[in-house]
Amino acid sequence: MLAIDVKDLRKDFRVQKNREGLSGALKDLFKREYREVRAVKDISFQIPQGEICGYIGENGAGKSTTIKMLTGILVPTAGEIKVNGYVPYRDREKFVNEIGVVFGQRSQLWWDIGVIESFRLLRKVYRVPEQDFRRRLDRLVERLQLGDLLNRPVRKLSLGQRMRCELVASLLHNPKILFLDEPTIGLDIVVKTEIRDFLMEMNREEGTTILLTTHDLQDIEALCSRVVMLDDGRIIYDGGLEELKTKWSKGREIVFQFGKQTPLAKLQELTSDLDTEWTIENDVSARLFVPHSVSFSDAMARVVGGADIRDIKIIETNTDEIVRGIYQSGTADADEAKKELASG
Repeated sequence: MLAIDVKDLRKDFRVQKNREGLSGALKDLFKREYREVRAVKDISFQIPQGEICGYIGENGAGKSTTIKMLTGILVPTAGEIKVNGYVPYRDREKFVNEIGVVFGQRSQLWWDIGVIESFRLLRKVYRVPEQDFRRRLDRLVERLQLGDLLNRPVRKLSLGQRMRCELVASLLHNPKILFLDEPTIGLDIVVKTEIRDFLMEMNREEGTTILLTTHDLQDIEALCSRVVMLDDGRIIYDGGLEELKTKWSKGREIVFQFGKQTPLAKLQELTSDLDTEWTIENDVSARLFVPHSVSFSDAMARVVGGADIRDIKIIETNTDEIVRGIYQSGTADADEAKKELASG
């Protein structure tokens, strides 16, 4: 069954045109001119129940607009949306009990009251029975180690503490789908890791569907098996993260540290019939670049069998580099991208 089903989704905004100069500003006072801006351009995608999907794109690509339509905040200009079988903007009252939302730069907690009071208010908003609320809250508080924070005002929490509380707030009513918009923005690596581990656990144990938008591609690598990528309101890639990396990565590098000085000529001889490339770093260290067309294990075995190896380090292509390359070319088709980048 589908958790999210989007067909030909479109969103247009009417934006005021500002004329130049003092005379233009005066004209705008009496007669405004507008232009249509299409933020989301006829996109379609489906997310099965229980999947963690990364929804990524540069600023202005249409991510936040899509999330706002999926959560019922905005009404689409055209197209169809179903989230857990509901049309978000039409079935608002029933629909909100099915979803949890965390916006990294906005809070659903009351600033000047204790965290526990915010949770109790949210229990009433979502009409969660007291017994269910208490059982759910105890489990979440224990898992995220919030016991010492419950009586503190939200304004006295650090960013990491507040984000953990925001997660609890979004999950008190046991939603089937969780929308996360930049949930780890501004957090240190320790808190990010805690939140990622918690989300993986929620997904594994409760089958919670998660749609994650983020600029932190380490979040995507840690959590998502699938990525939907937007550029200028259109989907340019929808598929597996590993497939994307394999398709776009030029290859892998192996850094070898040798027990003694090893001449470049000898290293080149070991892989002479393979399409690889050696780079000497210093007297006892060298890099071997292995493209995807060459068997990685074969290249590794030849060097290990023919040289005195003390240490080996494998370097994968960084996801950040891959995504940057896709946006520079404007397409997720690797062959087309190479043509465009070559002609540029």
